[in-house]
Order: sequence, then structure tokens, then C-alpha cells
Amino acid sequence: MKLICIGRNYTDHIKELESEKPTDPVVFLKPDTSILLKKQPFFIPDFSDDVHHEVEVLVKIKKVGKYIDKKFAHKYYDEIGLGIDFTARDLQTQLKAKGLPWEKAKAFDGAAVIGEWLPKSNFKNIDDINFSLKKNGEVVQLSNTKLMLWKIDELIEYVSKYFTLKIGDIIFTGTPSGVGKVFANDELKGYIEDQELFSIKIK
Repeated sequence: MKLICIGRNYTDHIKELESEKPTDPVVFLKPDTSILLKKQPFFIPDFSDDVHHEVEVLVKIKKVGKYIDKKFAHKYYDEIGLGIDFTARDLQTQLKAKGLPWEKAKAFDGAAVIGEWLPKSNFKNIDDINFSLKKNGEVVQLSNTKLMLWKIDELIEYVSKYFTLKIGDIIFTGTPSGVGKVFANDELKGYIEDQELFSIKIK
């Protein structure tokens, strides 16, 4: 099982971080050890003073696929979820400045929150899903999947060129603007439409 993450998939977040708009999806991986265990708090790691929350819509792959055409991509998933790609922003900035990979900033233990899953059939259109993140009761990230530069089926087509998709693999589809630093005692809650899919305490 692997976590396939997409960076820079929302224009407002690209502008927020003053990044360059990509011509292709930005792809990186997280190991399964980065998954935060259910009902466990997120502990801010001692190697970072600037960990950010990045809420993202998730897709769980249900069958093996390689070189999947976009028109068939919908056959490879039945569930939509929500999660957080925690990012050690200070460390990521240092690595990017040196042209080095991001994994130490993105793939550390506990850096991937995976909330509850919803049937894809719940949605009239997966390219029009509202989602949000609340920090201590205040909405800090709010967006819709229609604002993705590359939609879910396009991401599956692209990613499957490089990696065989296997049952249980999860795609993190990118974060909108509003990312920000987390502090001890914060509480993060994620929503698709009005349904809460996760609640995380920060330690």
C-alpha cells in the first residue's frame, strides 16, 4: 500500500506559497509509516518549528491498474475521503532551496491523516465536491474539487503511467489555500460537504 500525493493542484495554493505553476502534476510518495493511527493525536516533530496542515480530498484505489486511460479511471475507485498532508514547511523550504527531495518534510511518521471514507455513489459529481478544514472551530481551508488543475480521473491516468496502482493505494489530490502552522492543543476537523470525516488533536 502506498500514498501517492499531488502537489500544486490548486492555483490559489500555488500563489500562496509563491511556487511556479507546473505543466504536469507534481507527484511524491509517503510510506505507510506516515499514516497517523486512528484516534491518535498528531505530535509535532522535534525537527520542525513550522508544521503546516494541508487538507486534501482522497481517493482509494480498488483494483490493480497500469496505463489507465482517463475514460476508464472511474472504474478504479469507489470511495472518496478526506485527509491531511502535514508538512514541515521550514524543512521543506530548506530542501527545495538545495534542489533536494521533499520526503523528510512530507513523509515523516504521522504526517498523513486519513479520515473516514464515503461511497463515491454519494456524490452527483466528484468534480464538484465541497470540502473544508476547521482549526479550533474556525474554517481555515475551504474549497471545491472543481478548482483542481487536474481532476481525479486525470490524476489516475497520469500517475498510473509511472506507478502500478494496487488495491488499497490512496491518492492525496492536492490542497487549496489556507494552509497554516499548527500548535500544541489545536484541534483540526475535516469535512466533506457538512459531514465530519476526521478530528485530530495536536500535541
